[in-house]
Amino acid sequence: MALQKLSLEKAFMLVEPGPVLLVTTNDGRKNNIMTITWHMVLDFTPQIALTTGPWNHSFQALRDTKECVLAVPTVDLAEKAVAIGDCSGADVDKFQKFGLTPLPGLRGKAPLISECLACLECRVLDYVEPYGIFILQGTQAWMDLERRERRTFHANGDGTFRVDGETLCLRSLMEDKLPPGV
Repeated sequence: MALQKLSLEKAFMLVEPGPVLLVTTNDGRKNNIMTITWHMVLDFTPQIALTTGPWNHSFQALRDTKECVLAVPTVDLAEKAVAIGDCSGADVDKFQKFGLTPLPGLRGKAPLISECLACLECRVLDYVEPYGIFILQGTQAWMDLERRERRTFHANGDGTFRVDGETLCLRSLMEDKLPPGV
């Protein structure tokens, strides 16, 4: 048999979710950014779940303001995104430190990030405390249609990342499942 046992502590690496995201918040005094890789799409509306906890400076702003922006960095921002996740907004202005431009959104005080491919303004619908899961509802989507770099990157969970590559189109096999306009 070719399958071999894998340490259970490494099993999460087999199902790491979608692209690395930058989550912005504003606690009423200042903007902040955190890097997150543990998230998932819940439906087409879009509802999205992400998990974090009180160890992240942004956690309390998410709980108090019930809003954030999910910003999608591309591979050219990979090193900045990792470095953003390696420091605390309690100690540093991350927009300034990493040379990122906050832009106002339409729905709240959490800023968009100009340098990202896309941003999704969200409101917090729920918080599932035992698991540290925020349920978010997208309220406004933004995309830089002129941005040349569109490859996102994905955490493997061990400090390595994969970069998007070739797109495989199998739409004809599932068109009856896609919502209109997708």
